Amino acid sequence: MVVKYRFRLYLFALAVLGGFALLSYRLWSLQIMRKEEFAKMIPGAKEERARIPGPRGEIKDRNGVTLAANKATFEVRVNLAEVVDEYKRLNNGNTPKRVFMKPDSNKITREVQETDIVKIFSEIIEPHLQRLGVERKYATEADREAESEGMRVHYRTFGAAVPWVYRDNLTFAEFSQIAEHNLGLPGVSVDERASRVYPKGALACHILGYVSLPDDQRSSAEDRKGWNYFVPDEYGVAGVEKSFDDHLRGKPGVRTMQKDRRGRMVGEKSYEPPHKGNDVYLTLDARMQVVAEKALRDAKVGRGAVVLIEVTSGEVFAMASVPSYDPNKFIPSISQADWDALTENKTNPLMNRAVRGFTPGSTFKIPISFAGCLAGIQMNAYNCSGAVTYGTNSMQCWIQRQSGGSHGTLRLSDAIMKSCNCFFYRYGNDAKISRITEIGRMLGVGEKTGVELDDESGGILPNPEWLRANSPNERWSDGYTANVSIGQGSVLATPLQMASVTATVANGGKSWKPHLLKRVMDGDKVVLENQPSIRADLSTKVKPVEIEVIRKGMWKVVNDPGGTGKSARIPGIEVAGKTGTAQNWRRDERNVKVDDNHTWFISFAPYENPRFACAVLVQNGKSGGGCAAPVARRVLEQCLAIDNNSFQIAVDSMPPAEGHFRHIPSVEYADVAVPVAPGTDDDGDTGVGAPVRESNDEPAPRKSARPNINRQSGSSGSGNASSSQNVPKAVPVSRTGIFSRGGASQPQPAPSGGGLFRRFFNR
Repeated sequence: MVVKYRFRLYLFALAVLGGFALLSYRLWSLQIMRKEEFAKMIPGAKEERARIPGPRGEIKDRNGVTLAANKATFEVRVNLAEVVDEYKRLNNGNTPKRVFMKPDSNKITREVQETDIVKIFSEIIEPHLQRLGVERKYATEADREAESEGMRVHYRTFGAAVPWVYRDNLTFAEFSQIAEHNLGLPGVSVDERASRVYPKGALACHILGYVSLPDDQRSSAEDRKGWNYFVPDEYGVAGVEKSFDDHLRGKPGVRTMQKDRRGRMVGEKSYEPPHKGNDVYLTLDARMQVVAEKALRDAKVGRGAVVLIEVTSGEVFAMASVPSYDPNKFIPSISQADWDALTENKTNPLMNRAVRGFTPGSTFKIPISFAGCLAGIQMNAYNCSGAVTYGTNSMQCWIQRQSGGSHGTLRLSDAIMKSCNCFFYRYGNDAKISRITEIGRMLGVGEKTGVELDDESGGILPNPEWLRANSPNERWSDGYTANVSIGQGSVLATPLQMASVTATVANGGKSWKPHLLKRVMDGDKVVLENQPSIRADLSTKVKPVEIEVIRKGMWKVVNDPGGTGKSARIPGIEVAGKTGTAQNWRRDERNVKVDDNHTWFISFAPYENPRFACAVLVQNGKSGGGCAAPVARRVLEQCLAIDNNSFQIAVDSMPPAEGHFRHIPSVEYADVAVPVAPGTDDDGDTGVGAPVRESNDEPAPRKSARPNINRQSGSSGSGNASSSQNVPKAVPVSRTGIFSRGGASQPQPAPSGGGLFRRFFNR
């Protein structure tokens, strides 16, 4: 009997244990395994994802010298939802309300009541930031109201998901002031973020460009898909920053937050940190860029440009433009005063003259020389009697205007050397405008080269089709062709285009596409390698012996006693080039027309084994031989020396180059012991009719290059041009804030009791 009951007891105990085991498993399954499933079933409970932009990649030169990087800066962030919770705790759950007009789904505007976040913030947070001297400062009451509206929009949109940036440009002293007091303000933290910096100052500023603060309006519906809170990226506004924005932009992180059934943030569920964007390596050599910019500055050129390219690849080694600007002023936002100073400056420091069209003058005789080769007239001789008549217009050669003389009978090589207008009037007309147009397309003249800069101009190569489109009542004539043949009239070419033309002559006929991109890197991994490409191979249509005639003519320009470019001579190095001086005019501050001639020099060196092609533009100079040629000499001499490791130059930060409209009679460098005397001719090369106005020297930049403007006064505080741009910074939320007591940089339940917040306020 005892055994019988004992067996039943064992069975009962086993059943109890089995029940407990089954219950435990069930509880574990419900609470652990199916936690997320049941959490989603709770009304109002859900997860929400916030996008966290990453820092931008760096921009480097071909040798790895950093031209655009990121630095650590500090900003005051506020979790507005936590501030509201604290206000409720201090005021028995009450909050001030305000009414605003909101359109419903039917686009009918209705009154909607919301928590007055601005009033709450101004009552319990702002006074203590003012006490520390880190508050925002506003120039006008309108600026203050704009920022207040930005806070309201942010609170409606993001709630506790994304902190609102109160200050984005704390100095280290301000940061230290806050850290020293270690305030326990709920929702307030000081966090570090990556901010753009250009360590070389104004060096290569027109190439690098600048960035702007995140703009929520740029994001498409596709971009926002899958995100509950979409925080946009900083974006490139101009230059390489804009052209390679897709590569430079950081890879976003993800912050997943848990909400309770009331829709309140109860914590962070997961966090995937963002990653830096790809690094962009340019073809630029920072040392040669310094040489080019210093050559213009030391020559006291107020407006001009230099382009240096490799003749066998089209890689741009240097591209300088003066005047210039400091792109650091745009970070995080440029002040209204600085923006006005740039845009109202008549010399237009924001314009990259290296890729804008200017009247090329006699440098354009080189493309015309190629056109004559296509026509088979390159060996023809033409007589210069001092002038050629087309219709009722007598078109002079510069030598007749200067001395009443003429050049006599010339062939192509000597015509290039002497820059004879009459020769090219006849030569261009015999070549025909159709061939000039054809050779222009092959050389990349009259159209964009495709260099990776969005502000590049294609220039103008006039022809009958162009005339019909722009002046329907006029008919093309030989006089038009004659003016095109000496680079006058409506002809516009960029220094980059003319450098590319020069490289084509130097290398024997291959027209390489100019480019700035070397490669794109993701750490040590090559994402994109940019291979040089040929636009056209003129050697398939022009014989090497014919190209050599053009090369020899350019050699004579510099090295023959009768040449116009003697100022470009370099001891021990044979240089070939072509001068040009084009008549232009502008209106001065009194709205009076004044001369503003453009002087040019295009060149390559060494002659026998060409390495570089160089184009120099000097505005308001007397002559190409006297003003532009010495600059080219300086650039070629020093860059060739850098290339063979016989010359060193420091790549330091450079201040902006100042612009001016002063006339430049000639260029001499103080460190040249025995300067080469320029030619006595003015290589004016002017055509028929009045000088043309340079239309590309506009006083203001393009609208698309508008940055984020800080409309607030003083060094403390920052503002935005519009409330639509007042969005959170493109940086991750710190895992731990500086304020370990009180406010945190991530959503937390509202604090209970008095805590540090109350103790601080009761001091």
